[in-house]
Amino acid sequence: MFIRSIKMNTIKLVSIAALAVIAIAALFIFIPSNESSAPTGEVVTNEKHFDKVKTAEDRANFLSQFGYTIENEPVESVEVTIPKEFDKVFAAYNEIQKGEGLDLGRYKGKTVMRYTYKVTNYEGYADTVYANLLIYKNKVVGGDICSADPSGFAHGFTKA
Repeated sequence: MFIRSIKMNTIKLVSIAALAVIAIAALFIFIPSNESSAPTGEVVTNEKHFDKVKTAEDRANFLSQFGYTIENEPVESVEVTIPKEFDKVFAAYNEIQKGEGLDLGRYKGKTVMRYTYKVTNYEGYADTVYANLLIYKNKVVGGDICSADPSGFAHGFTKA
Protein backbone atom coordinates (compact mmCIF):
# COMPACT_ATOMS: atom_id res chain seq x y z
CA MET A 1 0.00 0.00 0.00
CA PHE A 2 1.26 3.43 -0.94
CA ILE A 3 0.37 6.59 0.96
CA ARG A 4 0.92 9.95 -0.58
CA SER A 5 0.55 13.19 1.29
CA ILE A 6 0.12 16.54 -0.33
CA LYS A 7 0.84 19.79 1.48
CA MET A 8 -1.01 22.86 0.39
CA ASN A 9 0.52 26.11 1.42
CA THR A 10 -1.60 28.48 3.46
CA ILE A 11 -1.97 31.16 0.76
CA LYS A 12 -3.52 28.71 -1.73
CA LEU A 13 -5.89 27.33 0.92
CA VAL A 14 -7.07 30.81 1.97
CA SER A 15 -7.48 31.85 -1.69
CA ILE A 16 -9.64 28.83 -2.51
CA ALA A 17 -11.79 29.38 0.59
CA ALA A 18 -12.25 33.09 -0.27
CA LEU A 19 -13.30 32.25 -3.85
CA ALA A 20 -15.82 29.72 -2.55
CA VAL A 21 -17.34 32.31 -0.18
CA ILE A 22 -17.53 34.90 -2.99
CA ALA A 23 -19.20 32.37 -5.34
CA ILE A 24 -21.83 31.46 -2.72
CA ALA A 25 -22.50 35.14 -1.95
CA ALA A 26 -22.92 35.85 -5.68
CA LEU A 27 -25.51 33.08 -5.93
CA PHE A 28 -27.57 34.62 -3.13
CA ILE A 29 -27.31 38.13 -4.59
CA PHE A 30 -27.87 37.49 -8.30
CA ILE A 31 -30.23 34.53 -8.45
CA PRO A 32 -33.82 35.62 -7.73
CA SER A 33 -35.77 33.72 -5.15
CA ASN A 34 -39.16 32.16 -5.87
CA GLU A 35 -40.63 33.70 -2.75
CA SER A 36 -42.76 36.80 -3.02
CA SER A 37 -42.07 39.75 -0.75
CA ALA A 38 -45.82 40.17 -0.33
CA PRO A 39 -47.52 38.65 2.69
CA THR A 40 -49.42 35.40 2.11
CA GLY A 41 -52.66 36.00 0.23
CA GLU A 42 -51.63 39.43 -1.10
CA VAL A 43 -51.38 39.81 -4.87
CA VAL A 44 -48.42 41.76 -6.26
CA THR A 45 -49.83 44.12 -8.90
CA ASN A 46 -46.98 46.45 -9.81
CA GLU A 47 -45.33 43.94 -12.17
CA LYS A 48 -46.66 44.12 -15.72
CA HIS A 49 -46.41 41.15 -18.07
CA PHE A 50 -45.76 41.74 -21.78
CA ASP A 51 -45.31 38.13 -22.92
CA LYS A 52 -47.57 35.14 -23.59
CA VAL A 53 -50.08 37.25 -25.52
CA LYS A 54 -51.53 34.73 -28.00
CA THR A 55 -55.32 35.17 -28.02
CA ALA A 56 -57.88 37.96 -27.93
CA GLU A 57 -58.46 37.11 -24.27
CA ASP A 58 -54.71 37.49 -23.59
CA ARG A 59 -54.76 40.91 -25.28
CA ALA A 60 -57.75 41.99 -23.15
CA ASN A 61 -55.99 40.74 -20.01
CA PHE A 62 -52.82 42.59 -21.01
CA LEU A 63 -54.69 45.90 -21.30
CA SER A 64 -56.59 45.25 -18.07
CA GLN A 65 -53.21 45.38 -16.25
CA PHE A 66 -53.28 49.10 -17.04
CA GLY A 67 -56.95 49.52 -16.10
CA TYR A 68 -58.47 49.44 -19.59
CA THR A 69 -61.55 47.56 -20.73
CA ILE A 70 -61.91 46.95 -24.46
CA GLU A 71 -64.55 45.69 -26.87
CA ASN A 72 -64.26 41.96 -27.61
CA GLU A 73 -63.45 42.28 -31.31
CA PRO A 74 -60.59 44.40 -32.63
CA VAL A 75 -61.46 47.33 -34.85
CA GLU A 76 -58.48 46.34 -36.98
CA SER A 77 -55.82 43.66 -37.04
CA VAL A 78 -53.08 44.08 -39.60
CA GLU A 79 -49.44 43.16 -40.19
CA VAL A 80 -47.10 46.15 -40.14
CA THR A 81 -43.35 46.39 -40.63
CA ILE A 82 -41.26 48.40 -38.21
CA PRO A 83 -39.11 50.68 -40.40
CA LYS A 84 -35.39 49.95 -40.62
CA GLU A 85 -34.68 53.68 -40.26
CA PHE A 86 -36.78 55.83 -37.90
CA ASP A 87 -37.91 59.24 -39.11
CA LYS A 88 -38.71 62.00 -36.58
CA VAL A 89 -42.29 60.83 -36.09
CA PHE A 90 -41.36 57.21 -35.50
CA ALA A 91 -38.46 58.22 -33.24
CA ALA A 92 -40.93 60.24 -31.15
CA TYR A 93 -43.29 57.24 -31.08
CA ASN A 94 -40.43 55.06 -29.90
CA GLU A 95 -39.84 57.49 -27.02
CA ILE A 96 -43.40 56.70 -25.87
CA GLN A 97 -42.46 53.02 -26.00
CA LYS A 98 -39.30 53.60 -24.00
CA GLY A 99 -41.46 55.23 -21.32
CA GLU A 100 -43.12 51.81 -20.91
CA GLY A 101 -39.79 49.96 -20.81
CA LEU A 102 -40.09 48.88 -24.46
CA ASP A 103 -37.88 49.74 -27.45
CA LEU A 104 -38.94 49.26 -31.06
CA GLY A 105 -35.32 49.77 -32.13
CA ARG A 106 -34.79 46.08 -31.41
CA TYR A 107 -37.46 45.21 -34.01
CA LYS A 108 -36.34 47.37 -36.94
CA GLY A 109 -37.28 45.64 -40.20
CA LYS A 110 -39.46 43.05 -38.41
CA THR A 111 -43.10 42.43 -39.30
CA VAL A 112 -45.42 42.60 -36.29
CA MET A 113 -49.18 42.32 -35.78
CA ARG A 114 -51.02 45.50 -34.82
CA TYR A 115 -54.33 45.00 -33.04
CA THR A 116 -56.52 48.06 -32.53
CA TYR A 117 -59.30 47.90 -29.94
CA LYS A 118 -61.89 50.41 -28.85
CA VAL A 119 -61.40 51.30 -25.18
CA THR A 120 -64.72 51.41 -23.34
CA ASN A 121 -63.70 52.87 -19.97
CA TYR A 122 -61.28 55.75 -20.61
CA GLU A 123 -62.04 58.32 -17.93
CA GLY A 124 -62.06 62.06 -18.56
CA TYR A 125 -62.51 61.89 -22.32
CA ALA A 126 -65.91 61.60 -24.01
CA ASP A 127 -64.86 60.76 -27.58
CA THR A 128 -63.59 57.45 -28.97
CA VAL A 129 -60.33 56.07 -27.57
CA TYR A 130 -58.30 53.24 -29.11
CA ALA A 131 -55.67 50.86 -27.77
CA ASN A 132 -53.03 49.72 -30.27
CA LEU A 133 -50.95 46.64 -29.50
CA LEU A 134 -47.85 45.71 -31.49
CA ILE A 135 -47.17 41.99 -31.02
CA TYR A 136 -44.15 40.00 -32.18
CA LYS A 137 -43.90 36.28 -31.42
CA ASN A 138 -46.66 36.43 -28.75
CA LYS A 139 -45.01 39.35 -26.95
CA VAL A 140 -46.21 42.96 -26.75
CA VAL A 141 -43.30 44.99 -28.14
CA GLY A 142 -45.09 48.32 -28.42
CA GLY A 143 -48.37 50.12 -28.53
CA ASP A 144 -50.30 53.14 -27.37
CA ILE A 145 -53.57 54.54 -26.16
CA CYS A 146 -54.89 57.29 -28.41
CA SER A 147 -57.96 59.34 -29.23
CA ALA A 148 -59.69 59.14 -32.60
CA ASP A 149 -59.53 62.93 -32.89
CA PRO A 150 -56.45 64.05 -34.88
CA SER A 151 -55.91 66.93 -32.43
CA GLY A 152 -56.39 64.60 -29.46
CA PHE A 153 -53.79 62.60 -27.57
CA ALA A 154 -51.57 59.55 -27.70
CA HIS A 155 -49.62 58.04 -24.81
CA GLY A 156 -48.20 54.75 -23.60
CA PHE A 157 -50.24 52.13 -21.81
CA THR A 158 -49.79 53.96 -18.52
CA LYS A 159 -52.05 57.01 -18.46
CA ALA A 160 -49.99 60.16 -18.04
